This record gives sequence, structure tokens and C-alpha cells, in this order.
Amino acid sequence: MNTHENFLKRMSSQLIWVVVVVFIITTLVEGNRGFGEGCSPGDLRGLASFKDGIQIDTSGRLAKWVGHSCCKWEGIVCDNTTGRVAEIRLPGFISTEEFLFQSQMKGRLSHSITLLTSLEVIDLGGLTGLAGNIPPEIGYRLPKLRKLYLFGNNLTGAVPESIGKLSELEELALHENRLSGSLPPSLGRLRNLKLLHLYSNQFSGIIPDSFTNMRNLIHLDLHSNSLTGQIPDRIGQLQALEELDLSNNSLSGKIPRSLTNLTAISVLYLDTNHLEGAIQFPSISGQMPSLAFLRLQNNRLTGRIPLSFGYLVSLQRVSLANNHLFGPVPSTLGNSIALTELYLDGNRLSGRIPKSIGQLSGLIVLRISHNWILGPLPQEMSSLQNLQMLDLSFNRLNLSTIPQWLAELPSLSRIFLAGCGIQGKIPAFLRTTPNPIQELDLSANHLTGSIPEWLGSLTQLYSLNLSKNSLVSNIPDSVTSLHDLGVLDLHSNKLTGTINQVFQIGHRFSDGSLTYIDLSDNSFSGGIEQISIGSQIGIQFLNVSQNFLEGRLPTSMGRLKLMRSLDLSYNKLGFNLPGALGNLSLLETLKLQKNHFSGNIPNGFLKLRKLKELNLSHNLLVGEIPLGKPLSDFPESAYSGNKGLCGKPLTPCKL
Repeated sequence: MNTHENFLKRMSSQLIWVVVVVFIITTLVEGNRGFGEGCSPGDLRGLASFKDGIQIDTSGRLAKWVGHSCCKWEGIVCDNTTGRVAEIRLPGFISTEEFLFQSQMKGRLSHSITLLTSLEVIDLGGLTGLAGNIPPEIGYRLPKLRKLYLFGNNLTGAVPESIGKLSELEELALHENRLSGSLPPSLGRLRNLKLLHLYSNQFSGIIPDSFTNMRNLIHLDLHSNSLTGQIPDRIGQLQALEELDLSNNSLSGKIPRSLTNLTAISVLYLDTNHLEGAIQFPSISGQMPSLAFLRLQNNRLTGRIPLSFGYLVSLQRVSLANNHLFGPVPSTLGNSIALTELYLDGNRLSGRIPKSIGQLSGLIVLRISHNWILGPLPQEMSSLQNLQMLDLSFNRLNLSTIPQWLAELPSLSRIFLAGCGIQGKIPAFLRTTPNPIQELDLSANHLTGSIPEWLGSLTQLYSLNLSKNSLVSNIPDSVTSLHDLGVLDLHSNKLTGTINQVFQIGHRFSDGSLTYIDLSDNSFSGGIEQISIGSQIGIQFLNVSQNFLEGRLPTSMGRLKLMRSLDLSYNKLGFNLPGALGNLSLLETLKLQKNHFSGNIPNGFLKLRKLKELNLSHNLLVGEIPLGKPLSDFPESAYSGNKGLCGKPLTPCKL
């Protein structure tokens, strides 16, 4: 072969390599251009259908979905290798460095979303206007799905059985929708699932026993549904479980013993069900070592609080309230030194509060009200340096006096000692507590004497209840300094004088803060004309019944726009009813019986559309009852004892 032929051969060989290299480069470029600019036909069709199902998108994200380059669209993430859509992330909450924005998407969830067969993540959480249902075929079409967030939407219907075929699924969040029907047993096949949130829906039926097969589950939350039946006996097989919330359902039966096998459990909420029987956990030391938050309140549990409760050394908050528990408060609770909140109210507990309670140096809240606890209180309670709320109301303490050490606790600001047998005057040492009192309840005791003038110095007081005592005095003028007061209950005493000070509370501050006032069953005789003259336009509940109040109701009462319940019955009030009362559009209860009101019932009362209870009986009212709802819907007894009244529901008026 001559030199020329060799040259041609070498040139031909190099040309082939050039062509191959160019082809490879072109292929790669075109491929990359396809991933970045094109879109799989199925993916494009699925995304287009999803967009078509949305009528309103306040975030403006879908408006930018134009052309065929779906991998560049906001909220879309594609796989770098295949170019297929791997993630749809369009959450309702949009967080940036500057702000947190709650966006809205109103429309229906298109079932065509299942055309995106390579999806690994769907996040449409928090889009409150997104309606429709979960595609029944989801389990067959999306085999790679790892995370499905469809919470906080407006979805209805059932969870499809096919969802159990999503073998790669790690997180399933469908909470805060209107989903209904039974929980599909197929969910138990999701062996990789770590998070299952189905709470705040309308699910009914039982918790499938198959749920106990999800051995990798860390968070299981089914609260606020209508689930029935028993907690699965094998629940203890979920060894990885850290949080279990089955509260606010209609579950019955006993608490399974297998719960003691949950060595990782930190949060256990079984409250507000129909559970019964004894508390049988833990049984030995070392069980449930991480349990910090336990709620069993509002059930039908019986028996004693077990001594073994002291083994739960990590307990921080525990509530056993409103059950049928009896016997003593176990002294072993003093071993739970991490305890910050303890709720035992509403049971049948007896005996004395154990001295060991003083070991709980971190305790912030202690509620043991409505039990059969005996006095005296242990002096060791004076060690509770961090205690902020103490509720011992309605026990058999028979304290006679409030222990002075109680008023010296440095953090205490909420004191509830109703029905504790306290006698004598309101102790003056309550004036100088280390921490200003915010809530004080001394109701249903045997207090005598006057309401002290120094009460006005408790300037951070929000709630004051001195009802059901034998206090005899006027309301002191100093109460007008209680500018933070929201709740005032003085009913069933022997108080006299005027009530006008109450409506001047916080008058130097805009609008005042009082929402609840009960001065009923006393001997007040004046001050009705001050109602609403002051700054208390936020009052929602006002009861001044069974006093000796006289005079005319001011038309300015129409300013009390938030009023829901107004009771002025059993007084000596007179003159015409002010038509301005018809402006109280939120009013549900109006009681004016046994007074001296005269004239016609104002036509404006027809505007009281939310009125559920009305009593105008035994006054001096005349004329025709205004025709129409709600006045015509009340029984005759609401108007009886007014000789001049006629019209529905009474006898027809004479022409």
C-alpha cells in the first residue's frame, strides 16, 4: 500500500471518529435540551390537567406554567437522569426570607396527576380550596411515591384501597380534610412508612389490626375522627413509634398491655374516648423510659393510679383528669422530677396530697380539683418554687384559712381554691404576693366582711370569682383600676349599693377588657344607667338578675355589639324597652322577666336572628308582638303575664 492510500485510510478513520464524537455530543446536548426544555408527553398531559382543574391560584405559580419545558416550571422537580417529573411541590404556605404567605388554590384535584408515573413527592398541603378526592388508581400508577402530602385541603371521599401498593411510601399526610369511610387495612402493607397523619377527618369504623405491621412507623396520628372499637392489642409491636395520638374518637375497651413494649414512645395521647378499666402501665422499672407527654383524660378509666407511675421518670406533662379513678395520689409521683404539669381533676381521689409532691421542683401546673382530697395541705408544697397555677377547688380540704406559705410561692399567679371551706375575711397577704395574681377563685367558701379596697392594687388581675360567699359591702371604687380584668363573678353574696363602678373598670384605657360579668343574686339598687356608658363594649355575658335595680335601660346598650347573653330579670326596671337592643345581632339569650317594662315590644327585636332563649314575661308590655322570626317561634311562656300583649304565639289581637 503506497503512502497516498495510507493517508486516505488514516483520514477516513479519523473522519469516522469525528462523526461518532459529533453524534455523541449532539445526542447529549439534545437529550439535555429535552430534559430542560421538553417534557414527557404523559407528564405534560398530567400537569396540564392538574392546572385545568384549578380555577383560582393566588400564588400565581400556575400562571407561569406555559410551553413544554415543565422541568423549569415553579414547583416542579425533574430527575436529572431520566428527565421525568419526580416532584410536585406546591404547598399552601410559601416561605421566603421576607415573609410567610398563605396561598390559595381553588378547584378540584385532577386524577390525571397519576399520569406522572415517576413521581416521588407530591406536596399540595395547606391548599384549603383544593377539593375532589384521592385518585382511586394512585397505588397502581405511582410506584415510586415516597411522600404524599394532601393535608389541609377540602378533599372528600375515602382513602383508596390501592394506596397500600405504594411500597416505597415513607410519609402519608392526609390530615385536616373531610375524608370519610373506613381506614383501609391495606395501609398495613406500607412497611417503609414512618409518618401517618390522618387526623381531623371524618373516618369511622375500627383501627385495622394490620396497622400493627408498620414496624418502621414513628408518628401515628388519628385524632379527631369518629373511630370506634378497641385499640389493637398488638399496638406494642410498633417498636419505632415515638408519637401515638388516638385522642378525640369513640374508642372503647381497655388500654392494651402491649403499650409497655413501646420503648421509644415519647408522646401518648389516648384522651377523650370511652376507654375503661385500670391503668396497667408501666408494670416494671425501665418500661417506656422516654414517655414525656401522657394524656388519658376524659375517659372512663377506673381503679387506682398505680404506684408504678413513678417508673415513668421522663414524664413532663400528664393528665388523668375526668375519669373514675379512686384511692390516694401515689407518693411515687415524686420520682417524676421532670414533671411540669399534673392534671388529676374530676376523679374520686381521696386521702391527703403526698409530701413527695414537694420534690417536683419544676412543677408549673397542679390541678387536683373536684376530688375527695383531705386537708391539711403538706408544708412541703412550699418548695414548689416554679408553680404558676394551683387548683385545689371542690375537695374535702376544710382549710378554714389560706396557708400563708401558699401566697409566698414566688411564681404563683393563678390560685383556685373554690369550695375549700375557707372562712373569715379575704386575707390581706394576697395583696403582696411575690408574683402578681392574674386569676383568683375563692368562690363557694364562707368568706365574710367586705370586698377589700386594696383589691384595686392587683392591676394584673384578669379573672376574679368571689361568688357564693357571704360578703357584705359595696363594690369598692378601686376596682376601676383593674384595667386587665376580663372576668368578674360576684353572684350570690349580700352586696349592696351601685354597680356603676364595674362599667368604669379600665375607663382610662380604650374599650376595656371585661367580657364576662355576673352580679346576680345580690342587693344592688343602682347604676343600671351606666351600662355601656363606659368603655366596656366588649361584654359578651352580663347577668345582673335578682337585685333591686331601678330605672330605665339606656339606648346606648345597643353599642354592646358582642353581647351573647343578657339577663336583667327579677329587678324593678321600668319604662319602654329600647329599640337599640335590636342592634345586638349576636344575642342568643335575653331574659327581662319580672320587671316593670311597659309599652310595645320594639320592631327592632326582629333583627335578633340568633336569639335562642327569650323571656319577657310578667311585665307591663302592651300591643301586638311584632310578627316574624324569631319572636313568633318562642312559646307563650316567653310573653305570659303581660295583660296587654297579643298576637302570635298569644291570642290574636282584636281589631
